[in-house]
Amino acid sequence: MTVAQDGVERLAGDRAELERPPSTAELVAEALRGQIIDGALAPGTRLSEKELFTRLGVSRNTLREAFLLLVHERLLVRRPHHGVSVAKPTVADVIDLYRVRRALELSAVRAAAQAPPGALDAVGAAVREGERAAAAADWKALGTANMRFHAAIAGLTGSQRVAEVMRQLLAEMRLVFHVMAAPREFHEPYLAMNREIHLLLRDGAAERAAERLADYLDVAERQLVDAFAAREADTR
Repeated sequence: MTVAQDGVERLAGDRAELERPPSTAELVAEALRGQIIDGALAPGTRLSEKELFTRLGVSRNTLREAFLLLVHERLLVRRPHHGVSVAKPTVADVIDLYRVRRALELSAVRAAAQAPPGALDAVGAAVREGERAAAAADWKALGTANMRFHAAIAGLTGSQRVAEVMRQLLAEMRLVFHVMAAPREFHEPYLAMNREIHLLLRDGAAERAAERLADYLDVAERQLVDAFAAREADTR
């Protein structure tokens, strides 16, 4: 038997692991991640193990495993003698997040012609969700809809790996957005840009949509960097 054949034979033993459903810890981590994306958990929020494992009906060990997953994703931090809390992003985090977002989102838009069925519809649905939130003056919901718009942009790739990376990035981004003192003024202008990008994609103008999105990301990054700088100046 060759080395390659031996490797293939051994893969059969991994089948059960590959087919297993998500662990309880992974489900708990996803629930916490979802709360961060929805803006329900702000940076610096202390997370009580006792309260969470009681409310969620899981063991302390399961909860700690979920915490470890989210610490690895930079969404939570654990400090000796201080427990676990939601991470506080820095301006360096903002710059790095936008670097990664450009790489993922712009390539997704440029390849939109090869998007799987329904992927572009998901972009439009996120735009409409944002419009409903704006009409109801629900600016927190508008921020969540904006997260879903960008998740749908990543979904144009049809890649589960890209979708998973994007969800983690957007959770970090939601923590960054807490620096904005006026959520309406920050989120509302991007709704029109989301709509424009969707229409360009619908019309097959992928390169123009990518150019518009690149400008959009540049503006958002500058706003956030300036907001972090202003906050730091206020605390001196």
